Amino acid sequence: MGVKIWKVVWKMTEIEQNTDYPKTRGSLAEDFRNLGLKKGMTVIVHSSLKSLGWVVGGPVAVVQALMDVLSEEGTLVMPTHTAHYSDPAGWMNPPVPEEWWPVIREDMPAFDPAITPTYYMGAIVEAFRTFPGVIRSNHPTESFSAWGKNKETIINDHALDFGLGESSPIGNIYSLGGYVLLLGVGYDSNTSMHLAEHRVPNPKTEENAGPLLVEGKRIWYTFTQISYREELFEEIGKAYEEANFPVSKGMVGQAHGRLIPQKELVDFTLKWLIQYDEASKTFKKA
Repeated sequence: MGVKIWKVVWKMTEIEQNTDYPKTRGSLAEDFRNLGLKKGMTVIVHSSLKSLGWVVGGPVAVVQALMDVLSEEGTLVMPTHTAHYSDPAGWMNPPVPEEWWPVIREDMPAFDPAITPTYYMGAIVEAFRTFPGVIRSNHPTESFSAWGKNKETIINDHALDFGLGESSPIGNIYSLGGYVLLLGVGYDSNTSMHLAEHRVPNPKTEENAGPLLVEGKRIWYTFTQISYREELFEEIGKAYEEANFPVSKGMVGQAHGRLIPQKELVDFTLKWLIQYDEASKTFKKA
């Protein structure tokens, strides 16, 4: 019986070319600790794998490093959103022909926390949702996954209406005094800032919809959400840092990392948005 020798054909990409030395589970854990991540913390992570440089083991090693630092006494959370499980009438990137809408609404599979893949959330998030012990909330467009001590507190009872509001995983992280970790991404990826939008007086709302399983039966469920304004988040984040509010900065692999107390950031965002809206009203009157 012959022996087969398997050869991996590897084409060097820009990531390998720009990496000074391979990043590992151990080196990333050390970087996380240097940034301020500690055992027992509750933290929601927004990430870009390629920003880290070349990682031995890819996204799995990143998730393991985060778990190593937090331990089971801490709680690791990631947004596992599925924007493509929404009403096609609102699709813009790309839009689909209007005559397709009825077929999509009729035949799109029901969202299933166990098997529905994330959509444009990144390789780290997609790997994390499949890890043993990770649970996921049942929201067709704005689900979250969590692992660790407070995972049930954070994930259970995720409201369908206002899915990034008070009765959501980010609302629960706020109540627990959690942190936000931006890993190679900017404030425009910071889901926690949407919580502040729900606290603005009389926020603008809109309807969305998606397929859910209810008592074993697929239904097309319509829910209410905020008209989000994440296009303002980079400006708000810049103002937050310029005002010397707490943020720990450092390198994780080759990525710029930021560790931010969620409560301080959400409270600052709320005040900023209220002032922004008041200024806009004054400008319109003038």
